[in-house]
Amino acid sequence: MIMLFQQKIYAQKTAAANESSQYTIENCVNEFDLTKATKTKSGYQYWFADKKFTEENTLKMSIVEPGKSMHAPHHHPEEEFFYILDGKVSFYLDGKTVEVGANTSLYCPPNSEHGISNAGDKDLKYLVIKKDLR
Repeated sequence: MIMLFQQKIYAQKTAAANESSQYTIENCVNEFDLTKATKTKSGYQYWFADKKFTEENTLKMSIVEPGKSMHAPHHHPEEEFFYILDGKVSFYLDGKTVEVGANTSLYCPPNSEHGISNAGDKDLKYLVIKKDLR
């Protein structure tokens, strides 16, 4: 019963968000523009789709300088995917680490401790796909 109530509230919030969003071909196509990227201590991030625009999923590209990471290993209730576009990655998941390269996807289950860092000698470029639990 509580689950149904929570689902109904979520559906109402989602419907309200959809009513306020005006999706057009112009704002549904997002071409990368470095001038709109956010500078970070280890490189920069570019949001293709953030939680203010989408109904529940986000898509971001992160660029990390050699030897650095966006942040320390952490966990959160949302599942998360990384897709490596270019570079070499050190991927940490629940106490184990592996190094991988481009064209590799990495999955972080909900509440798992995870982290990603640049293990190469050039910039690491990867996509982050995450569900927003509003």
